[in-house]
Amino acid sequence: MKITKLALLAAAGLIAMAVSAQAADMIGKCELTGKKGSFPIAKPAKAGQFTVETNLPGPVWWNGDTPETIADGMEYCMAAEMAWRGGLDKLVVVNTDWDPLIAGQTHDFDIAMSQISITDDRKKVQDFSVPYFNSDIAVLARKDAPVDEKSIKKVKVGLQQGTTGADYATGKLGLTNTQVYSDQGSLFAALNAKQIDAAITDTAIVLAEEVESKGANQVMGQYSTGETYGGIYQKGNANNATLDKIIQSMIDDGTIKKLTAKYLAAAWGKDPASIPVWKP
Repeated sequence: MKITKLALLAAAGLIAMAVSAQAADMIGKCELTGKKGSFPIAKPAKAGQFTVETNLPGPVWWNGDTPETIADGMEYCMAAEMAWRGGLDKLVVVNTDWDPLIAGQTHDFDIAMSQISITDDRKKVQDFSVPYFNSDIAVLARKDAPVDEKSIKKVKVGLQQGTTGADYATGKLGLTNTQVYSDQGSLFAALNAKQIDAAITDTAIVLAEEVESKGANQVMGQYSTGETYGGIYQKGNANNATLDKIIQSMIDDGTIKKLTAKYLAAAWGKDPASIPVWKP
């Protein structure tokens, strides 16, 4: 009896240890796959935590409307894995406005991730991580009022201020009948309210919005621009090289590919390559 009881207690102890270990390898709802502390972050922006900035909303990339409600998503889980491999088990999300984020006007963060395209102009004020995602620019319109390659140049188009999509639309496409919005939420709200006829921004972003709208809005076409996403670092920060090594390790071991499949491909329900490519 005593031996059996001890054996049961020992087994229960092992189970408890396994559950505890499993719980320890999670941040939010993100299952962590790397080795904790494999690339130690010597001095994070704020002691004891990994601080990441973003610009909400960002469905699929950041699943939740406020920093307090987000527990997973493509970029959130990337940040969680980075924190873990850097030796930290606390991730803090800070929501900030888009313009100051890309203009180098925010401080006290380790990385900013918000589907940010790497550009030469942005590199002047911030350092960028190694690229972790490829994205072109696409056109989103209401399903009941579709646009095509020709009509896009005649309808009223919404753009997000300070984005590469806005630059492409007014520059390369030469669109003049445009309305600019300060963030993604306002841009898509205007489309839903029929204040604009179409919205132009990153393919990855409009695909997520198509899902969010439950098919009321659809991605009509895209332009091949060869853009890549990267994380923003504070310029010249001593940890930047270490964070690059972490991201590269996640690329090399397939972690980012798995996150892309889990959060992006599964949510979109379609391959971005299936969207028609329009000529400028």
